[in-house]
Amino acid sequence: METLDCVVAGAGVVGLAIARRLALAGREVVILEAAGAFGEGTSSRNSEVIHAGIYYAAGSLMARLCVPGRDALYAYCAERGVEARACGKLIVATSEEEAAKLPAIMERAAANGVTDLRALTAEEARAMEPALATHGALLSPSTGIIDSHAYMLSLLGDAENAGAVLALNSPVLGGRASEEGIVLDVGGDDPMTVRCRLFVNSAGLHAPALARRIEGLPGDTIPTARYAKGSYFSLAGKAPFSRLIYPVPVPGGLGVHLTLDMAGQARFGPDVEWVDEPGYDVDPARAEKFYGAVRRYWPDLKDGALAPAYAGIRPKIVPPEIATQDFMIQGPQVHGVPGLVNLFGIESPGLTASLAIADHVMEVAA
Repeated sequence: METLDCVVAGAGVVGLAIARRLALAGREVVILEAAGAFGEGTSSRNSEVIHAGIYYAAGSLMARLCVPGRDALYAYCAERGVEARACGKLIVATSEEEAAKLPAIMERAAANGVTDLRALTAEEARAMEPALATHGALLSPSTGIIDSHAYMLSLLGDAENAGAVLALNSPVLGGRASEEGIVLDVGGDDPMTVRCRLFVNSAGLHAPALARRIEGLPGDTIPTARYAKGSYFSLAGKAPFSRLIYPVPVPGGLGVHLTLDMAGQARFGPDVEWVDEPGYDVDPARAEKFYGAVRRYWPDLKDGALAPAYAGIRPKIVPPEIATQDFMIQGPQVHGVPGLVNLFGIESPGLTASLAIADHVMEVAA
């Protein structure tokens, strides 16, 4: 049986960031990806937003990792030539009731180390974005957008240049803890069994299921996987906005917001649809609710202007009745299995925080 140093399961943005960090630290790294390409899951089915760190509970892993991750991500993109832009966003209150919630959002942001959030009157917000309907807003200058595929390609290049190897079509079928390390059964065209000193389970949506197939890992440390589907619709024509537009958050997500890609094309989403199994079809009928949600802050949205774009799945580890969750990153200190790190519930702001998550994994793996 071949013995490896480090194996990372999952070549999404977080798995690639972790593999890069390990490789740059001089570790031998093999990345096992079940799909035929990297980043095909949650990493390529999101809003491609660099988050400022506003919404998360103070002291949570999301809060602690988002702000340093954001700063590291902007610096990384500038150094590597990855396209990223701090276009800013407005969090828009569309009623007096929502406007009353804005100060609490500001307080939470300040507790998380977000120092540039600014309150705007309705008039100030409309001066920035004349098409808005608003009762007041918050301006987040450090929110931005990124070319996520180019970022993942750069992470992979860094990892490979430092000696890491990516194996596609190589699902981890299961494994077991042993005194010599974690033994893994790997499927694909050339099935094999390997042993590694460090195994990082960064399998995204499938991380809880993979963890349950690791013999010797206490079952009570593994959360139940749940799936919150989010559909996106694209806008025909050009939107009259230069910044991202977000409503006041709703339970389970940040509401149907307007984001822009690098070419300035607008898309709306995601909504929240709890599903039993991952699936990426977009029901055109869901557009009806999108029109109502978007017209609360953009009344001039025309009938027929929205077309189905794509869908993503948030890897939830809390039931629908719980409004918020946190990243769950477990090392041996939690589950008692040496050489094993599990990452559960890595939803937004996972992309933003990816470099900081990688640093954190290094800490808990020690």
